Amino acid sequence: MTHGDDTDRLLDRFRTVLRDLDPVALWAHGSLGGGDYQEGRSDLDLIAVLRGPLTAGTVWRVARLHARLRTEPLANRLHCTYLTPATAGGTERRHLTWAHGQLFGRPVTPVTRRELHTFGVVLHGDAPGGLLPPVPDRELAGFVLRDQRDFWRRAVDRAGHWTQDVWVDLGLLTYARAAVTLEDGRLITKREALDVLPGLGAPAEVVEDVRRRRYEGPGAAPDEAWTARRSELTRGYLGPAIDGLVRTYA
Repeated sequence: MTHGDDTDRLLDRFRTVLRDLDPVALWAHGSLGGGDYQEGRSDLDLIAVLRGPLTAGTVWRVARLHARLRTEPLANRLHCTYLTPATAGGTERRHLTWAHGQLFGRPVTPVTRRELHTFGVVLHGDAPGGLLPPVPDRELAGFVLRDQRDFWRRAVDRAGHWTQDVWVDLGLLTYARAAVTLEDGRLITKREALDVLPGLGAPAEVVEDVRRRRYEGPGAAPDEAWTARRSELTRGYLGPAIDGLVRTYA
């Protein structure tokens, strides 16, 4: 699979420096796994499985590993969560993660786990099926519904968020992906979500704005009038849409 020269170089470099930690496996998920990767715009979402256990020394070595990559093109977009075979089960457990230039703990969600089982890309070692427990449909649906109800619906009420591209884009795309997953259990890409949104009643001019910026480049900066109108249209659509989704599937 070709991702672009900078992406391929970074992945090769990461695999090389990761050898010092003797990984059992390295997988890609997200847009890289789903075939919707856009070099320079998409994140590189990775999962590394180490033999373990993860000690304080391991944390130091992981931090040092990522510091060695910091001058590589796209290194700021490389996010990696570190598991061990003994800790791979359980969606609530927080795992050592490098993202946004720092180390912290976060879970490997049911969505990520289903992505890995469905279209995860094996970059090294064992496949996900041999190390990660499968995700039941009921667990996946429950997570997706809670994410819409507890995070995104509350975010709609925070008007200041929705003047920013990232909130408009992720809010709409995550809603469309959730709607499809709750309807028939499938995971879809962000590109597929853009195709689904008009049929879900999303405002066409906002959907086209997201499509243009994601696949054609940012273009000229939007003026204040459009930013305000886009915010109003997006919030006016997402609030009732999420409420309806929750009523239907709760």
